[in-house]
Amino acid sequence: MALCDMGILELRQMLDSKEISSVELTQYYLDRIRELDSKVESYITVCDEEAILAAKRADEIIASGNTKMLTGIPIGVKDNICTKDILTTCASKMLYNFIPPYNATAIEKIKSQDAVILGKLNMDEFAMGGSTQTSYYKKTKNPYDITRVPGGSSGGSAAAMAAKLAVVTLGSDTGGSIRQPAAFCGVTGMKPSYGAVSRYGLVAFGSSLDQIGPLAKSSKECAEVLNVISGRDIHDGTSSRKQIDFTSELDCEIKGLKIALPKEFFGEGIDEEIRQAVLAAVKKYEKMGAEIVEVSMPSLKYAIQTYYLLSSAEASSNLSRYDGIKFGYCTPKAKTYEERIMRTRKEGFGDEVKRRILLGTYALSSGYYDAYYKKALYLREKIKAEYAKIFESCDVMITPTAPTTAYKIGDSYNDPVKMYLADICTVTVNIAGLPAVNTTCGYDKDNMPIGMSIVGKAFDDAKVLGVADAFEKNFMSVDPSL
Repeated sequence: MALCDMGILELRQMLDSKEISSVELTQYYLDRIRELDSKVESYITVCDEEAILAAKRADEIIASGNTKMLTGIPIGVKDNICTKDILTTCASKMLYNFIPPYNATAIEKIKSQDAVILGKLNMDEFAMGGSTQTSYYKKTKNPYDITRVPGGSSGGSAAAMAAKLAVVTLGSDTGGSIRQPAAFCGVTGMKPSYGAVSRYGLVAFGSSLDQIGPLAKSSKECAEVLNVISGRDIHDGTSSRKQIDFTSELDCEIKGLKIALPKEFFGEGIDEEIRQAVLAAVKKYEKMGAEIVEVSMPSLKYAIQTYYLLSSAEASSNLSRYDGIKFGYCTPKAKTYEERIMRTRKEGFGDEVKRRILLGTYALSSGYYDAYYKKALYLREKIKAEYAKIFESCDVMITPTAPTTAYKIGDSYNDPVKMYLADICTVTVNIAGLPAVNTTCGYDKDNMPIGMSIVGKAFDDAKVLGVADAFEKNFMSVDPSL
C-alpha cells in the first residue's frame, strides 16, 4: 500500500515504530503536491521549509516516546483559518498580504500535538460560493474529472484529500461548505455541532452558522481529528462546555437504530441517480437491522431564502472591517478617506462577495428588516423545531448531500440562483446548528462520486460518525485517476 493510501491510524503506527520518519512522510507529500497540484490547484500556499522544520521537531517527539495522535502527520488547512506567520488570504485580493500574528484555536490544538502543516488550501472567496471558482488566485479542479468543479467553499480541502495531497485537511462549513465538496470529491467530511469546535481564528462569514471541521479518508479519521480540535475555548463565547468523545460510537450497533427519511429531500430537483444511490444505502442500513421512518420537513421549501438572508446579513456586518485602513489591500488611487474605503472594497472584493454584502445590507436596512431578516429568524426557529420533533422518535436522518454530482466548470458560476439552489440539501443543518457527515454512497454514470449526509441531534456527533462508519466498512470506494 502506498503511503498516500494510508490514513492517520496506519501512519501513526509506522511513525511510532520508526518504519518511516515524519520528515520522510512530509517530503513525500510535498513531492506529491509539486507533481500533481498543477493539475488540481488545491493549494494557495505551500509551506515547504516550515513543514520540514515541523517534521524534524515531530521526529524528536517521536524519539522521546511522547507521541499523540497527530504527531508528525501532514495536514492541509483551508485558507480562512488563521495560521501564525503563514499567509492567510481567504482566497481574496483583500487579504493578499495578511500574515496573522496568532493561530486559530483549532490550529493551536493540532500544533500542540506536533502535527505538520503542509500549506493553505484554496476556497471560494471569503467562503462565499459552492464551486471554488470565486477564488481570486486560482480555480480548483475536481480530481475525478478536472473539467468539473470540486464543490465549495472548502473545495481546495476536498480536492487535496481526493488527490491524496494531505493525510487530512481542515475546512469550514457555513451552509454545506465541507459536506458538499466532500460529496463532489468522494471523501468524508464532517460539520460538527455548532459550538463543538472554537471559531476563534476562523475568518468570519456567518458567525451563527460557521464551523470548522475535518475532511478525511473515513468517518473514523474525522472522529480522531475532532477529538483533537474540539472543546471549550475562552476566546469564543459560542463554544460549548459539552465534552464529546467523537470516537465513542464507532463500531456502534445498527440493529434497532431509527433512521429518518425526510420525503422533501428526495423530491423534485434531486437527480435520479443520486436518489437511487442514497435509497440503496438506506436499504443497506435496513439489512443491518435499522428501522426506516418516513418523516416530513415542510419548511425545507423556505430553507434557501432563510439561509441566504441570515448568512448575507451576517456577512455584511463581518466584512465591514475590510476598509483599507487597518490591514489587507488598500487602493493606491484614492485622494480622500471616503474614496479610499469605496475603491478598496470595489477593487478588493470579487463579484460574489459584493453580491452578498449588498443582499445582507438591504435585508438589514430600515424598512426591510421586519420584511426580510426578522422573518428569516422566525423560519430558523421553525426549522429547528421540525428537526427537534423528528429526533424525538429517530436517532439520525439520512439525506442526499447535493442534488447533483460535480458539474462542469462554468456551468453555475454565472447563474447565482442555480448555485444557491444547489445548497438545498445542506443549509438546514447549519441553520439548526446540528452535526452532519458526508460519506460516499455510490457513483453516477460518469463515475463521479455521490454523497449522502447523516444528520443527528445537537452534540450527538459521535452517533452520526458511528452510523457513517458502519456504512463505510462495507463500501468500496473508487480513487480518481490523476
